[in-house]
Amino acid sequence: MTAPVFVVEQLDGIGPQFVLDGPEGRHAVSVKRLRPGEDVVLTDGRGHWIEGVVQATEGKDRLVVTDLESVVREEPEQPRITVVQALPKGDRGELAVETMTEVGVDVIVPWAASRCITQWKGERGQRALGKWRATAREAGKQSRRVRFPEVADTATTAQVAALLARADFAGVLHSDFEYGSEALATADLPDEGEIVLVVGPEGGISPEELAQFREAGAMAYVLGRTVLRTSTAGTAAAALLLGRTGRWS
Repeated sequence: MTAPVFVVEQLDGIGPQFVLDGPEGRHAVSVKRLRPGEDVVLTDGRGHWIEGVVQATEGKDRLVVTDLESVVREEPEQPRITVVQALPKGDRGELAVETMTEVGVDVIVPWAASRCITQWKGERGQRALGKWRATAREAGKQSRRVRFPEVADTATTAQVAALLARADFAGVLHSDFEYGSEALATADLPDEGEIVLVVGPEGGISPEELAQFREAGAMAYVLGRTVLRTSTAGTAAAALLLGRTGRWS
């Protein structure tokens, strides 16, 4: 997928010609500065897409796309990778979502860990979650994905444990000196199904949370000798998993 990607909420019934307007049209015309003859991809972000050619631009926010044929459906890749991301401080959460989207994570689950400094409550929490979802959408377009990652509702520790219990591979990024940690680079990974990986907060995962995750069937894993920040650990781990499972081949 090399052509720039733009989001259309509904692709059903789209004709041989389509006018992209509103914020997406403005981005195409005024930011991307697309010109007649250039290829574009229209997607719903849920795996459906259609390729066309720019016929004309109108004003600052209307792109006329033609030569649209049949809608293509991209099947979900296997194994599916879910990263449970503890809430970082400030805008580091959006950085984590952006880079995890770019590498190819399928589901991102915000986690209100006990040692998180940031807590999402009430309207503030809804705004923060909205920012994560908007970031995933924009990063999906930038990285030219046609199936954007799902950003789930904020999960409690009990809900994360339930996710781990159902997974085909359940891991927690943690240097567990008491019980020992394995290297994620040599872990036995499934060819299909669900991989769920938990990334803790800057203050670390509490013993109580670790015990709950271990009871759910998760094991502790390390990436290497260095300690990454919570906002970068998920991306680094996901890249490793995508390479090892063949999704990057």
